[in-house]
Amino acid sequence: MRPLHTLLTLLLAFLAAGLQPALAAPAQEQTSPKPKVIFFDVNETLLDLESMRQSVGAALGGRQDLLPLWFSTMLHHSLVESATEQYHDFGTVGTAALMMVAKNNGIALTEQQARSAIVTPLLRLPAHPEVREGLQTLENQGYTLVTLTNSTRRGVQTQLENAGLADLFTDNLSIEEIKLYKPHLRTYRWAAERMGVKLEETLLVAAHGWDVAGAKAAGMPAIFVARPGQSLYPLAAEPDRTVKDIRELAEVLGKRP
Repeated sequence: MRPLHTLLTLLLAFLAAGLQPALAAPAQEQTSPKPKVIFFDVNETLLDLESMRQSVGAALGGRQDLLPLWFSTMLHHSLVESATEQYHDFGTVGTAALMMVAKNNGIALTEQQARSAIVTPLLRLPAHPEVREGLQTLENQGYTLVTLTNSTRRGVQTQLENAGLADLFTDNLSIEEIKLYKPHLRTYRWAAERMGVKLEETLLVAAHGWDVAGAKAAGMPAIFVARPGQSLYPLAAEPDRTVKDIRELAEVLGKRP
């Protein structure tokens, strides 16, 4: 029994030594460096799409429940555009997507009716209640704020002006310049190059799992804004952080050195 006793003693000593780091006082949480540029998605992340339910629902015969299907169909076919090396602006893709949803649900809808239901309301979306305050705090903290969207440059500028946010952004980048829709990896790399910074010196803020997935795959840090009804893609890399809104984002980034 003596050899067994000795073996058990050595084993326990080995395990105790291995557990010492885990039992030690926890190390302080490491904070990421301050990004030189923060890229913001716009629709849903900053602007509230809820008001589009009425216009899109009316175009679809009162079916407001079809709004999420229209939005996902629009995103789906924006990826088709990039994969097939075509480019139509987001408003045109959105119009086509709405006509597809209408047709699949037996609803009569002309191209003009579809476009009217999308373009004008999209340009007049209000900001989420906390967005102005959160962005102002980030600007006061010295951050450079830039939008990065699938919308046209002119369109997003109009959106921000109507939502009372235009003065808070240094620049507005649109993928129309390279004609590749997010989440194509080149869009994130191009954005960093366009602003003259390295990918690791930037940060994407978005309320869409597909956008976060694209940024992370491209090498860009990302924070997910968990707006109601939005979720992360479970097969993609995790975001660097998840926040509930832009106010919390400002609180989190305010702690970075």
